[in-house]
Amino acid sequence: METELNSAETTRRLGRDAQAPPNTHNEQIPATLNALVTTPPSAIVYCEGNFSKIDGKTANGLVRHSETYRIVSVIDSTFDGQDSGVVLDDTANQIPIFDHLEAAIAHEGAIPDTLIYGMAPSSGRLSPLDRSVVLEAIDLGMNIVSGLHEYLSDDGEIARAASQQDVTIRDIRKPKLSKDMRLFDGSVARVGALRIAVLGTDCAIGKRTTATVLARVLNANGIKTVLVGTGQTGLMQGAKYGVAMDAIPPQFCCGELEGAIVAASQAENPDVILIEGQGALSHPAFCTSAFILRGSQPDAVILQHAPKRAHRCDFPDMPMPGPASEISIIEAFADTKVIGLTLNHEGMDEAEIAGAITTHAQKYGLPVTDALSRPAAELLAMVVSAFPKLSQARPVASF
Repeated sequence: METELNSAETTRRLGRDAQAPPNTHNEQIPATLNALVTTPPSAIVYCEGNFSKIDGKTANGLVRHSETYRIVSVIDSTFDGQDSGVVLDDTANQIPIFDHLEAAIAHEGAIPDTLIYGMAPSSGRLSPLDRSVVLEAIDLGMNIVSGLHEYLSDDGEIARAASQQDVTIRDIRKPKLSKDMRLFDGSVARVGALRIAVLGTDCAIGKRTTATVLARVLNANGIKTVLVGTGQTGLMQGAKYGVAMDAIPPQFCCGELEGAIVAASQAENPDVILIEGQGALSHPAFCTSAFILRGSQPDAVILQHAPKRAHRCDFPDMPMPGPASEISIIEAFADTKVIGLTLNHEGMDEAEIAGAITTHAQKYGLPVTDALSRPAAELLAMVVSAFPKLSQARPVASF
């Protein structure tokens, strides 16, 4: 093979995503080729009509943090011409938003490696417009990444197009065969690392973002931390360990998560393992939080809450619970303690955020912060104050 091939060329010639992490179901590229890949594959994130909204949480997460892909632009005609960081967090990130795929490619000056479907609609399916964009990207030679419940690799039209263009379809939520899945065996109890789950009072409330910020600040302060992903966005971002929990048959959920935690412990010997939450334990539409608590058996929980959210996401007739009821149900369901609250400041101005932090801290007697609007050091202090010995000793696992 010619050594001067760039990452995009090697990706297309092999017909796979050269940087797909090892917990996906793609074939792995040879070690000799890994040496040639110096930068992550470039990617456009498709999020038409949903960027900065709840259903655009995958795109929102990817522009904030991505290790697996180099995000070059976002597609959403609502914000054409704007900076995605300004739209999302009032801070420029130089990732522009365009109204269609052709404009995004023209701005880049070359065809990026990958198109990522950046939405998580409640239907879990492609719209006719979405399908046309996916097919257009395939025709241009772009690999496709999707976190939908509808597996694009099983779609006859899309799969045929991908085969003809020799590109890959990476279905994040497509599980391995049940014969290869793992049942819970209790080995998580022998993991020496402190295990902290980041749960919430609703879905799409910022659990993954808070966990990502916390992992970063812990590692930056010498507390070796591994984040175990449990949803499609975290796995797309580059979580080295994890499983898309809502794609696993219930009898294997606890075992598959336990296996990811044990693997992280054995390979990394971390001080802390953070477990990304899904849904909410109190939410009748989701059962993943229950599996996360059972499978990870966390030493502690950090609870994420949106004070101004009036009703459950996608359930307008279902009022939001307060932190008190969620804390009670978590601590009754599992042998763990909630050590702090983190806020999602949607719909809040600065004065409201400051007031909510003070009010919640006084009401619940817990440290409270906002991972995006407050210094990450406050998240660090939340964990260290609960576990002061963290920086003094390394855990020792026994298997």
